[in-house]
Amino acid sequence: MAILIIEDDPKTGDYLRKGLRESGYAVDLARTGTDGVHLAMQQVYDLILLDVMLPGIDGWEIIRRIREQRDLPVIFLSARDDVNDRIRGLRLGADDW
Repeated sequence: MAILIIEDDPKTGDYLRKGLRESGYAVDLARTGTDGVHLAMQQVYDLILLDVMLPGIDGWEIIRRIREQRDLPVIFLSARDDVNDRIRGLRLGADDW
């Protein structure tokens, strides 16, 4: 299973990548929204773990672009915990928050 993590926080991104690799997954990590969109459109992934607040392109725009081109599971991982943020993410096509 191939997973793309789009997360700008170094500790969080590295922790997720390390844990998922140790569990046997193939993992790519993008630290900017621009790099994340590029990888999401160029590679085949089984899952994307997506932050909202990213440099370059934010998570809202990333999921919008992904949903125009691809149908794959996207889970938002974010420090934002407002109900309206969760609703927005799910309406944009996220599979979970």
